[in-house]
Amino acid sequence: QVQQVESGGGSVQAGGSLRLSCEASGYTVSSHCMGWFRQAQGKEREGVAFIYTYVGGRQTYYADSVKGRFTISEDNVKNTVYLQMNSLKPEDTAMYYCAAAPRSWHCSWQDFNDWGQGTQVTVSS
Repeated sequence: QVQQVESGGGSVQAGGSLRLSCEASGYTVSSHCMGWFRQAQGKEREGVAFIYTYVGGRQTYYADSVKGRFTISEDNVKNTVYLQMNSLKPEDTAMYYCAAAPRSWHCSWQDFNDWGQGTQVTVSS
């Protein structure tokens, strides 16, 4: 069964940090583009970051709103993808989802189609 389970969400004050985890099963994360998305209440889901294969290695891509604050990474032994979130802002408050794309390279935000259940992040001012 292919699935991913997110964890690590919570409530923090502005300026704080959280690390989200996405444990995958049924497939190998390094064989897919893996991404983090978020959806704030009343807003559309937006891409936050993804990791993909390029020229034999893994590269990362970030939305402008989180560039320099968030870091996506993966642990191939644990088959887990992480999102380290630093300098959190109230506008980062959202449900965060992990997702996989059907291939490992040349991915765009629209390619992700296998979603987890999400983990809530709340940042207070």
